[in-house]
Amino acid sequence: MTPGRPTMNDVARTAGVSLKTVSRVVNGETTVDPALVAKVRAAVDSLHYRPHLGASMLRRNDRRTATIGLLLEDVGNPFSAVLHRAVEDEARPRGLHVLTGSLDEDPDRERELTRACARRHTDGLILAPAGPDQSYLARELPPDIPVVFVDRPAAGFAADTVLAGNGAGATEAVRHLIAYGHRRIAFLGDLARIATARQRLRGYLAVLDEGGLPPAVVGGLHDSSAAEAATVDLLRRPEPPTALFTGQNLITVGAVRALRRLGLRHSVALVGFDDFPLADLLEPGVTVIAQDPAAMGRAAARALFERMDGLTAEPREIRIATTLIPRGSGEIAG
Repeated sequence: MTPGRPTMNDVARTAGVSLKTVSRVVNGETTVDPALVAKVRAAVDSLHYRPHLGASMLRRNDRRTATIGLLLEDVGNPFSAVLHRAVEDEARPRGLHVLTGSLDEDPDRERELTRACARRHTDGLILAPAGPDQSYLARELPPDIPVVFVDRPAAGFAADTVLAGNGAGATEAVRHLIAYGHRRIAFLGDLARIATARQRLRGYLAVLDEGGLPPAVVGGLHDSSAAEAATVDLLRRPEPPTALFTGQNLITVGAVRALRRLGLRHSVALVGFDDFPLADLLEPGVTVIAQDPAAMGRAAARALFERMDGLTAEPREIRIATTLIPRGSGEIAG
């Protein structure tokens, strides 16, 4: 064996097979005799051989890298984490690796990480848009890299999109609170530039308008600390709301903290949009409109793989339904 980093020639000599056979095994071709595959893999393991991704891509007939990009708002958020895992679980049987990044609601970072995926020649991209315009994708990405949008709709670029039923879920949440006798229902929402936040707000306003009820909206909240402060302020007003509808899981956590801090968790109702860990173990348990991030991740991955396999149909919008989970906080009577 030659000194330094082992090469495919070293693997071929160790396995007693041709260089072409090693190349076919390393590049994932499925028509190689299983006995030869076993020899090559044993040699790869014994030599600690690692293929050079760029050179491997150039040798492959389809020029694919066996990687896809997945760009989400924050992979540390429970919603994003579950969606990420679902994409990985779909990618693994296809021999694909998932390159993931957090966008942090930053349009510049969205473009930066998209360019990084293009430089690495990923075979496809799943993107939760952070910016208001995705038309740049036509310039930044080669035409053979398909894109699927997830969680949020895009603007300026047509592609398959996987969305939750944001408006319908918000409508169900507010009607649920009205059914328990509430007439002063406040909405605590995310940043207005986020499409899902606007959709949930519209659902809230539509139901209040139907019932002739006054809205009370606090927007621009994006973390639990801001949500806690806003909730405390709301509940200290002369005519405070008797119920809260919170627009995403971190806002719900902040609202829960505020209710506990003020000793109101058993007297002010709460329904949150999107579930979060341990919500069922609180006292009272937190009633939520649960999205299904796992189903969204699976749907996005499958749509992307169909495009990678050559599907050329018109872009599709795939809706994943939400579910109301009553646990106690949303059933406090007004």
